[in-house]
Amino acid sequence: MMRILSIIFCSLAFYASSVQSFAPSIHEPRTRSSIGQREVVALSMVEKKETTWDRITGPKLFKTVTNWEGIHSVPLVPLRIMTGLLMIHHGSEGGVLPANFGTPEFQGFVDYIMKPYFGFLPGSPELWSAIHDYAEFYGGICLALGFLTRPASLSLLVTMMSAVYFHLSAGGSQGFPLGHVSNYSYDFEEPTLYALIFLMFWFNGAGPLSVDSINTIKFLKKKIK
Repeated sequence: MMRILSIIFCSLAFYASSVQSFAPSIHEPRTRSSIGQREVVALSMVEKKETTWDRITGPKLFKTVTNWEGIHSVPLVPLRIMTGLLMIHHGSEGGVLPANFGTPEFQGFVDYIMKPYFGFLPGSPELWSAIHDYAEFYGGICLALGFLTRPASLSLLVTMMSAVYFHLSAGGSQGFPLGHVSNYSYDFEEPTLYALIFLMFWFNGAGPLSVDSINTIKFLKKKIK
């Protein structure tokens, strides 16, 4: 009995594979009017292969994961928004807006961080401090809104990597990974976590609940037309 069932299943599998292999010759090719919206998008993207320049200046600038299932639907949204708001706070030292020249907070950043640890950079330390504030403040706004998320995340990633360099230069690795410090203040770990978050959004994009997602859909619709 088992041998007979095995023969039947093998015959059915062979028949299914044969039908699938001959399916393109049996059915007429479908036109754009007879296929779904997702297939239209897939066909339109295949028709023109993206160049490296297109990926830098074209849809990749806004491109993001548009899948509403799994982690992209809800969990990444509060992570993106809260991280962006925290960056706005980081970039507004000494006032409400960034680059508050003349305030003790801004000048302290220049004197105790930029001059001792980033003196090798060309230009004035005040200029780089202002760039740092602008990147964190406006980059945080873009990240929270999900607008230009990829370039914003890249700029924020650079600032956090600079912060990691500063903390490692000032305090060392603080016994990482198994050692401890007396005050339990692990300075380089916070910017490291931020950097990993920005790295993820740089590759992933903002997700479906974002301005970038709307721009991506609009771009694809124009490409189909």
